[in-house]
Amino acid sequence: MQPVRKLALVLAGLIAIPAAAQLAVPGVSLPEVPSLPLPDLPVGRAAGDLGDTVSNARRLLDIRAERIERLLRRNRETIEPDMRGAPARRGELLLLDPSPATLAAVQAAGFAPLAREDLGSLGLTVVRVSVPRGMKLAEAQQRLARAAPGAEVAPDNLHFQAGASLPLQVASAASPIATPVGVIDGAPRQPVAALRGFAEGAPVASNHGSAVVSLLESAGARNVRAADIYGRDPAGGNALALIRALDWLAGGGARVISISLDGPENAAVGKAVEAVRHRGVIVVAAVGNDGPAAPPAYPASYPGVLAVTGVDGRGRALIEAGRALHLDYAAPGADIMARDRRGRWDRVRGTSYAVPLVAARAAAALASGGNWRATLDREAEDLGPRGPDAQYGRGLLCRRCARSR
Repeated sequence: MQPVRKLALVLAGLIAIPAAAQLAVPGVSLPEVPSLPLPDLPVGRAAGDLGDTVSNARRLLDIRAERIERLLRRNRETIEPDMRGAPARRGELLLLDPSPATLAAVQAAGFAPLAREDLGSLGLTVVRVSVPRGMKLAEAQQRLARAAPGAEVAPDNLHFQAGASLPLQVASAASPIATPVGVIDGAPRQPVAALRGFAEGAPVASNHGSAVVSLLESAGARNVRAADIYGRDPAGGNALALIRALDWLAGGGARVISISLDGPENAAVGKAVEAVRHRGVIVVAAVGNDGPAAPPAYPASYPGVLAVTGVDGRGRALIEAGRALHLDYAAPGADIMARDRRGRWDRVRGTSYAVPLVAARAAAALASGGNWRATLDREAEDLGPRGPDAQYGRGLLCRRCARSR
């Protein structure tokens, strides 16, 4: 049996993993949930023996479970699990493009409309409804499904940043790229072409958002527009904030949108991503850092999104890299430097930091005219087995686009 196939079968057969371990993991976002250090994984043995790989996958899932449990415990008033166990804003659900009949059925079932948002750039309408007092979110989802079986309903799931800071050579003198690039993250410290907040207290400078924007700039992007969906909100990074950010960026002319976040599949976010793509916008997203045994990361797994993984300075796949339903490209995600919210250069690691590098190359490919996908494929350095593969996708982009440590 081929080693890769054998590994996939073993990982698929992992047992005794607690239900909470199937949740997305908070990266570095909320002050209430300090970022846990990455486990001491033998990254030099990314292609090493099967036992180590399975052990690492289990450890990553355990860390995920611990982070989620802490998040829920410390934010009981604002966050709760949905019917799949994924964290979401407490007491609210989202209706997508509801008809008058649907709204009437929802209200008859005891759900009260809170607000209606018409997202013109996406061609979508989202109605927030409150869950009846004392009812858990999972139970509310089931009740709505019975009361309005044709309705598109989504919890307001949280999305988390897929990277960490760890505390010089300037890599490349990248040619300036004028194509507008949007970023959905925390706010950066550095000035950008446009900045708007979509969460309580936003915009507020964050380490993660600052690092992502500094990597975009290192790769040549000069027209960056940033949407802060975290701010100081304990339920920051939620689905509605992400949708609002997509609407604002698409309406403001962004041609590429960089999303270094991951979370569960969400009907509302999926529909918004599809609407953005139909406008010709390229969406780039991270596969996350929860290891190969984790559930598929979203928005990377939505159709048409460029799913990005990370490699270290020697071109080896990050052992903690998560997975998506498809994989497009790899880019540096370790042994690189990025600026934090104080302007200092820090070492960073995670698939988060590969995303802005790929986004910058996508923006450059658009600027050059022609088929942007073909341009990226020509640039991509083939690693691993010949041709596209499950570890590096269609190849490595932007090997020297960031400062190395």
